[in-house]
Amino acid sequence: MDWGVIALAAGAGCAGGAMNALAGGGAFATMPALVGIGLPATIANATSNVAMQPAAMASAWTYRRGLGPLGGVSLRLLNSVNFAAALIGSYLLVVTAPAAFDVIVPWLLLCAFSAIAAGQRGAAWLQSHTTIGPRTLVAAQLLLGIYGGYFGGGIGMMVTAVFGLLVGADPKRMAAPRTLILATANLAAAAVFITFGMVAWAACVPMLLGGIVGGSAGAWLGDRLSPRTIRLWTLGVTAVTTAAFFWRAYG
Repeated sequence: MDWGVIALAAGAGCAGGAMNALAGGGAFATMPALVGIGLPATIANATSNVAMQPAAMASAWTYRRGLGPLGGVSLRLLNSVNFAAALIGSYLLVVTAPAAFDVIVPWLLLCAFSAIAAGQRGAAWLQSHTTIGPRTLVAAQLLLGIYGGYFGGGIGMMVTAVFGLLVGADPKRMAAPRTLILATANLAAAAVFITFGMVAWAACVPMLLGGIVGGSAGAWLGDRLSPRTIRLWTLGVTAVTTAAFFWRAYG
């Protein structure tokens, strides 16, 4: 790797760390950069996941004062389920062919965009037609953990969207639990990806260092932005990246 490639990896890591701290979607800065330097999609995803882990931890530490139960369910319980599910999801990536991975991802992103777009109105409508209890929240976190371990990209958006619909939590309220859930899912996935030798370390290290800087800066900025601004940012990033992944898979 030459210095230009190292700078690209570090810059993508900085952008990805900031995006994850603000609303999620950091992989849409890191994965294209890694694919652009010649890594297969599955290796790029695994490398991106490991590189973003310290940034996710830095963001979670910055947001720690905002941690608390979601919908009356202990965050410790939800995060334990998240960790176990992420182990399963990351192993599924290990055994998934790159071509199949490329086809699956756009549909997962489309689900995230639809849920975020529904917003508070969607949450109010859902809660008026059904009762959301602890079992539903735990089941939702189980699926989110599998998704986070399998893909990682957009997991912050998915968490924001799903809990926004189920308990009416706005994106700003979700900042602290979202970053903790993201960090935990990344930790579980990183253990699996490192064990199976799926990390391109030459690209991972500069991206990791850039991600720490971006993650801390993004969390600082997230504390100062309005819920509306963060929601619009989330919608915009999700829309653009969903369209890009559909074009990549089917265009």
